[in-house]
Parts: sequence; structure tokens; C-alpha cells
Amino acid sequence: MTQKAKPTKPGNGKDVIYVDADEEITGIIDKVQGSNQKIVALVLPKRAAVLQSIVNMKLLKRTADSAKKHIVLITSEAGLLPLAGNVGLHVAHSLQSKPEIPDAPIKADDKPEAIDEEGEEDTAEEDLDKTKTIGELAGGAMAASDLDDTIELDNDDDPAEDDETAAADAPAKAKNKKFKIPNFNKFRMLLVFGAIGIIGLGVLLYVCLAVLPAASLTIKTDSTAVSTNPALTLKTGDNVLLDAKTNTVPAQKQEVKKTLSQQVNASGQQNNGTKATGTIKFYNCNKDDTLSGTTRTILAGTGVNANGLTFVTNENVVVSPSHFAGGTCKQDVPSATIGMTSQLAGTRYNQDPAGYVVAGYPTIAGYGSATTGGTDNIIKIVTQADIDSASQKIGAQDTTGVKQELKTDLTNNKLYPVEPSFNPGAPETKTSVNAGDTADNVTVTQTITYSMLGVKQSDLQKIIAASVTQKIDPSKQAILDYGLDTATFLLQEQKPDGATVALQTTVVAGPDLNVDSIKKQVAGKKSGDAQQLIKAFPGVTDVSVHYSPFWVGAIPSKTSKITVTVEKPQAPVKANDTDATSH
Repeated sequence: MTQKAKPTKPGNGKDVIYVDADEEITGIIDKVQGSNQKIVALVLPKRAAVLQSIVNMKLLKRTADSAKKHIVLITSEAGLLPLAGNVGLHVAHSLQSKPEIPDAPIKADDKPEAIDEEGEEDTAEEDLDKTKTIGELAGGAMAASDLDDTIELDNDDDPAEDDETAAADAPAKAKNKKFKIPNFNKFRMLLVFGAIGIIGLGVLLYVCLAVLPAASLTIKTDSTAVSTNPALTLKTGDNVLLDAKTNTVPAQKQEVKKTLSQQVNASGQQNNGTKATGTIKFYNCNKDDTLSGTTRTILAGTGVNANGLTFVTNENVVVSPSHFAGGTCKQDVPSATIGMTSQLAGTRYNQDPAGYVVAGYPTIAGYGSATTGGTDNIIKIVTQADIDSASQKIGAQDTTGVKQELKTDLTNNKLYPVEPSFNPGAPETKTSVNAGDTADNVTVTQTITYSMLGVKQSDLQKIIAASVTQKIDPSKQAILDYGLDTATFLLQEQKPDGATVALQTTVVAGPDLNVDSIKKQVAGKKSGDAQQLIKAFPGVTDVSVHYSPFWVGAIPSKTSKITVTVEKPQAPVKANDTDATSH
């Protein structure tokens, strides 16, 4: 599409524009608007189809008026003259001919139609002197050589014939008439929005009439709630059979093995420095040895203690009998001096001369020299307490995920999981280092086999049915709900081949109603008809029907849109029982 040129203030000269045979009206308008001259001569080719339309002629005239320019059509085609005269455009046979406005066709009412062009003054006839040629109208702005140039038009026929034909066909003159072009883009957009609206309305009607309508029916019966709490013996094994008299239920053990690790920092310390050494000699202060002359031998490795520090003798030593004078032990008969070494390393064993207590010899006294040579080199070691601490942390980890995994496995095997039977087996423990080893930390790894028991739901139902048989009237009542969804189990004893648990549940007994059958029977019926039909069932005391949304007036024909709720009676012992169950 040709970009529309921005109009500029026209000069006083003349501009000649040659129009191509296949050029569009928009292209001509752009050229006219792009001209800087007041007078624009459009040289039209033979059979210029673009100006054969009265609409295009009016657009061209409106462009000239709005740009304050005078357009002269250079053509000799008789068919264009009435159209040019109708809109008030000047026509000339050649660039040297005098321009004039051809006569317009005579209308049916033979009256000229005056239409104002949005307040614009019609200056075409006032400013243009039809007695002058196009060159003379330029006001001398063009050179004389330009005025002498003659442009031969390839569409020129006999001028005399054209003038006569134009005179015969041209009636009265008329001013420009305003013409409005339809906006096809707007019309297309209206069509699109209309189509979307129709589709949206159809979808809305479908949703309102087929998707949203629903009905809920609440049925009250003369059913009763019965509590029961039989003690069950869950037993594993291939040959275990259900026994309702002893409440023995075959069980299956589901196992899962998990490996867990825990790391703790080492808390022990060990001094790997050197041990202190010194010498010691002993005195015998045993009165009995004084009389008998008995000597005492202190063996190597005997511990001696002074100031809370223990040293060990390096060799055997013989201590002479004791010597008493005036009832007092005399230390004038000492043993030979022997060496001793501190029990542990460390500078704290370096001490001054001191008296020592001899382990195992309460009547023997020791006197040691100063001890020296002890040094410190403290390192971390792992203690047994560190290993025990890591094991305890593993045992305290949350096992909720393990329990859920076992329950899921049992459920997938079509078994009812008895959660209190969950049992973590004895762990297999491994440590990264042993107690007493030098290390900054220790990692304890335990492999534990967890287990849980599962039973067939049908076996539980048989045990429950046997326990409530004496509490209901089997001839009039059937068990509607065994209460297994809200049942609780209490572990009494964990056994290698099973467990003993106490089952607590609330059983609902009453008329046996087939919910699926009821849905089919009431589908499409009015509220009153559905109530009358359901109340005819034995044991039914009341029926209520609710529709949704508000515009629904009957039960939907689709059973999937119908909800039937049979109310349960209030449980006599368990306050947290639900009041109703939905199907």
C-alpha cells in the first residue's frame, strides 16, 4: 500500500504528473498531495480505468480542495467528461488547451444539488480563469520555452468530435457531493464478535442445562448404631485359618529394610605424650612381721598412689620385716630402691617427692623421689558413649514415611493394614571406627527391618458380624457399615508370629438400601415423585431432595449428577463418629 504523502503549502507554478494505466486512485492522490505547485495537471492514459468511477473522481476532487490546489485532467476521452463535470474538475485536451469544467448530466429533478464539503470554500471556479491556458495560469512562473512545449497525448482523438460529444452528453453543472466509503474492517470485526457471541451463548446454555444441574437426596432410616470391641489374635503362617469363636485372624507380615546413618563428633581425649618416671623404696610396718621376722615381696606392676596420681613399679622388691621401737614403726630398714612409671602420660605426673600408698599392701608404706619426664600430646578418640549416642539418634528418627510405605504395600496387596502392629526389628550396627580409636567423629550405620501386619477386610467383617449378632435383629436388620473406616486398634502384645490387638468400632445396622438402584429409579423425576418412591422402601422414615443451581426443577437424568446420602444413627460410645456417609 502506498504511504499517503503529507500535504505541503502549494507554490504558484504548475506541476505535470503522468498517470500510469494500472495506477490506483491512492497513488494518484499521493502524487497530488506530494506536489508543491498550486496547479497540478494529471496527464491520463487512454482508457484510464481508475477515473471511470464517480467515487474516485470525488475522492480526487476532495483531495484537491483540502490541499488548496487546482487539478486539471489532461484527457480527450468523452466518457470521463460527465464524471469530471459532476464533481467540478477542470478538463483540457492538452497542456496548451484552455481548461474548463464539462457539463454535468441532468438529474431527474433537473435541479443542481448543493452539498457543503465540511465547511470548505469552493474556490475552483473563482480562482481559475477558464479563458487562459494552463501555461498562462501558472502566472509566468514557468519559462517561455516550457510554455511552447506541446505534449502529444496518445489518447487524443479528433478534438472536434470530442467537443461535440462532450457538448451533447454534458448537461447542467453541479457541485461536489460528499461520499462515504464503507469500513469493511469494522464490518468484519462485527461479524467475528457476533460469531463468538453465538458460540459462547451455546456453550453457556449447555453448561447451565447439562453440566451444572445436580441433585442430592438424604435418606433417613430406622437404623441403629452398635459398638463392639473384640480382642483379635493376628497370626502369620501358611496354615492359619479364620476362627470367629477364638477371634483368630490370618495375617500377613509386610517388611521393608532401611539403612540409616548418624554421625557424631568424638568426645573422648587421649594423652599420647610421654610418661613420668621416678624411684621408690618401701618400709614394712606390720607388727606381726616384727615378731615372726617375715619379709614381704612387692611384685612388679604394683600400683602406688600419691596425690591422686598412680604409678606402677617396674620390678619386684623384697621388704624386710618391720622394726618397731616403743610401738612406733621405724623406717630404718627400707627396701631396695626400684623404678616406677606413671600409669598415664602427661605433665601432671611430674611431682615432688612424696609418700605413696601401696595397692594391696595396707601395712607397707612407700616413699618416692621426684618424678619427671611427663609430657602432654592430647588427641581426640571415639568412646563407646559416642557410638551409643549415634545409635539412639537413629532409633529416634521419624518413621512416619516407613509406616506409610508399609500401609501402601499392604493396601496394594488388598489387605487391611493394622498400623499398631508396626515393629522395627533389631538393628544391624556398623561403625566407621571402634571405641578408643583416634578420630574426630564416628559414623554409625544401622540396617533395620520394619514390619507391619495386614489382614483381609472380609475376615474382619466376619469377626465383627459375629460380635454384634446378639445386639441386632438379623431378620429385620442388616449390617450397613462395619465401621472399618473409623476403627481403631490397640496393641496388646507383639509376638514373633503375629500380635494381639483390641478392635474398637461402631457398626450401623438397618434396612439394606441399594444406592445405585435408587439413583436409576429417581433419575429424571420430580421431587415429590422421588420422595414417594423411596419412602416405600422398608425402614425408610424420611427423604429430602435438594436441587442445584436454583433454576433446576427436576432430578437430572444422569445418575452421575445424583448424590444419595443415607444418614447414620448417632454412635452410642464414640463421640467422633460421623453422622452420615455419602455414596
